[in-house]
Amino acid sequence: MSGVRRLGSRWRRRRPLRTRLALAASAAVALVAVGVCAAAFFVIRYELLHQLDLSLTQSATRVVQENRGEGPQIVAGECRYLSAPACAQIVPADPAADPEAAYLLPVSAPVREVATGARAPYYSNVSRFGQPLRMLTTPFGDGRALQVALRADPVEKGVRQAAVLLAAVGGAGVLLAGLLGYAVSRTGLAPVARLTSTAERIAATRDPRHRIELPPGPPGRQDEVTRLAASFNTMLGELEQSVSSQRRLVADASHELRTPLTALRTNAELLARGDRLTPAQRKRASGALGRGIREVTGLVNDLIELARDEEPLPLLEEVRIAEVAEHTVARARTHWPRTPFPLEVGAGAADAVRPGVPARLARLLTNLLDNAAKFSPPGTPVEVGLTACQDGLELTVRDHGPGIPAADLPYVFDRFYRAEAARALPGSGLGLAMARQIARAHGAELTAGAAPGGGALFTLTFGQGPPAGPTGGGGP
Repeated sequence: MSGVRRLGSRWRRRRPLRTRLALAASAAVALVAVGVCAAAFFVIRYELLHQLDLSLTQSATRVVQENRGEGPQIVAGECRYLSAPACAQIVPADPAADPEAAYLLPVSAPVREVATGARAPYYSNVSRFGQPLRMLTTPFGDGRALQVALRADPVEKGVRQAAVLLAAVGGAGVLLAGLLGYAVSRTGLAPVARLTSTAERIAATRDPRHRIELPPGPPGRQDEVTRLAASFNTMLGELEQSVSSQRRLVADASHELRTPLTALRTNAELLARGDRLTPAQRKRASGALGRGIREVTGLVNDLIELARDEEPLPLLEEVRIAEVAEHTVARARTHWPRTPFPLEVGAGAADAVRPGVPARLARLLTNLLDNAAKFSPPGTPVEVGLTACQDGLELTVRDHGPGIPAADLPYVFDRFYRAEAARALPGSGLGLAMARQIARAHGAELTAGAAPGGGALFTLTFGQGPPAGPTGGGGP
């Protein structure tokens, strides 16, 4: 039995989902149709026999009324014909009291028991005159029994006709169930078929721009399969965006790396002919080579972090944001000695803590401060403020440089994007993109805008709740 079950399970697994659904729906409808037909057959059979039994009961009542006090005898014997009345005979309990003429209907021991009152009235099927009869045996009184019989072949013929008709109806129901099961599986699984076709097309072409066509209608009234297709379309959109972002990152990285690598090769070739250079020229070439190596190393490290598109998984700490800001500002003062970095910590913000990774938060602030110092004229301050606000904690970095043109604001956090005024300045265009990625990983929001009176203003807002986790969020 277990082997048969395993064989059936293996067969089901090898069948397509549409076939299995069609078979299941067809089997369910077919079982209902066959069950209804079987129930109808038994109801019709019962009703036909019940009508015949009622006729026998009426005939027996009439014979009792018309032959009250009569002895054992054959009362009527024309039941061999369909239109004739019922055959009837009176049978005594004692066989010695039987009449000389032979009985028309069979007399058995149960008939004698009914005559003595030891047995209740009963119906039975007998055969006489080459025809089937339905017979009622009931007490007649004074130690006698009455037997009444009618031809049962019309009832049996009606039962057979009902069986044939209901079998035909059941067969048609099974066929219709198969057609309906196929239609249901084809219609119900149409979105799944389109989903499968789209997935196979994407796997073959590696192009995530394909989408599944959805039926019209409001989203709240869509069925489960349509919602699955809609979710798959959403996933394809995310996949397309991710693939496009990766391709753009590779293209931008190759473009950005081409210039420093060319400079490195030129300086390396120049140093290879060091015997032809003066000491001053050799020193300049060596310095340029070292700066180029550091630039390429920094660019590659930034690309690795951005390409990961998520933060690493170190343990979170309760970080005091004011301490991180003070430490980062102190390092910026050392790196940019000609730029003042005043830091103002508001009431309620000095002791504010947020879950995070201190090194990553320090990298975020360092990128903001380096960006502000790079665009600030020498001697003008880069103002850093930390205040507690209604939404949580707010850190601002404001410079007094030329500011960010309105046309560049939507792209200021994009990878490798550099405004027209910044293309002559050092940098790769990855600092602000990395800053936003770190901010989102810590559940914060980083925005850029114009500062009152000129300059750029970057605002980092930490919410009240915990961050989404250091693995959440990605680059723009």
